[in-house]
Amino acid sequence: MQFSKPKLTFSQIINMNVGFFGIQYSFGLQQSAVNPIYDFLGASPDEIPLLNLAGPMTGLLIQPIIGAMSDKTWSPRFGRRKPYFLIGAIMCSLALFAYPFSSSLWMAAGLLWILDVGNNTAMEPYRAFIADKLDSSQQPTGFQAQSFFTGLGQTLSNLSIAIFPAIFVGTSGSLPTWVYASFFLGAICSIGSILWSTSRTAEIPPSAEELEEIQKHPLNVFSPFVDIISAIRDMPKVMWQLALVYLFQWYALFCYWQNSSKSVALSVWNATPKDNPDLYSEAVSWTGWVNGWYNVVMFLVAFSLARFAKKYSPKMVHLTCLILAGIGFIAFSMIQNKFLLFPAITGFGIGWASMMGIPYLIVVGEIPKERYGVYMGIINMMIVIPMLIQTLTFGYILKHFLNNDPRNAITFAGGLLLVAALATALIKAKKVEGEVNMPMGGGH
Repeated sequence: MQFSKPKLTFSQIINMNVGFFGIQYSFGLQQSAVNPIYDFLGASPDEIPLLNLAGPMTGLLIQPIIGAMSDKTWSPRFGRRKPYFLIGAIMCSLALFAYPFSSSLWMAAGLLWILDVGNNTAMEPYRAFIADKLDSSQQPTGFQAQSFFTGLGQTLSNLSIAIFPAIFVGTSGSLPTWVYASFFLGAICSIGSILWSTSRTAEIPPSAEELEEIQKHPLNVFSPFVDIISAIRDMPKVMWQLALVYLFQWYALFCYWQNSSKSVALSVWNATPKDNPDLYSEAVSWTGWVNGWYNVVMFLVAFSLARFAKKYSPKMVHLTCLILAGIGFIAFSMIQNKFLLFPAITGFGIGWASMMGIPYLIVVGEIPKERYGVYMGIINMMIVIPMLIQTLTFGYILKHFLNNDPRNAITFAGGLLLVAALATALIKAKKVEGEVNMPMGGGH
């Protein structure tokens, strides 16, 4: 039985999504700071992919399981989604606080696993939180707020990496002092933003029918896996086509995130972590500015891409953005002037904005609404499986085919994005006239 959800003000929608800022700040540190820390601790280039195994594995396992658990959770005192926000944020904050004290590669890798479990536990229920609280007319604004906080959180985390080395100089233990400052700030942002959202947003209690369904079919060990297997069996063809796009797209992105700082260090400073740690630190700092810029581009162009998707089709928008991102990566690896890195990475910023929302517009018309949650979980699996494949295979590719050169890794990533664009051109999706009501939303 349908009932009318209360309308929220814009400030209430912002407040409920502030927690997404802390989650994405933490993800930004993972993307831009963890691999330089591995370098400082003595990792060789071909070891980096395996050391990043935590990201795809926890995303693959934790998000669909947590989503299913939160669907079957209700506490009059703690709510349905909030317990998972809080548990995830606490885990994340503790891991961020401990991370700079890593004294070995395997300690850092172990803490990354804890950090990723916390991030994924907090993030997965957030999509459902929007659907719980907002009616269809306000959901685009809710998802747009999440897109905004994604860009803002990752931008500020990258800027901290760029600015803090000039403020916090020297080393403490095995790592530079700026690492402590960035990760401590991340720990505060993670728990603080989640507490802000949960204290200012009340959850809507489940209906009597929903409570009866929860009691009749309580959560057990097997139920999430049964739901996922059933949904994959019934998955529409367009989602299989999107999975091929995602295979090349997300493999490429992991190649970039693992190698961007080392590529910049070689192409601009002609330095490596072992040969010249001081110059390499300068390169890491500058890469923080560069990565911060692509996240700025992301939240500046996101709403424009939604309007283009309405006018020209989501498929054509995503194809064009992938081409721009691929060309940007290929140019990035060849540039020797540090200032020219910004126009090159702008192409990826536009592509990044598309990746965060436009593919959902391609498939939404063929996803049954009653299975929206499980299919969003499956799309997340389509993201992390290529990352898992990358962590298991790219070390060998980098060592035996790309001369262990991070610049070649970025060029390789650019080529994969162009292949993803070709795979996007092959997608045949049903056209749903006038129906663009997804995360990039908007255009009103």
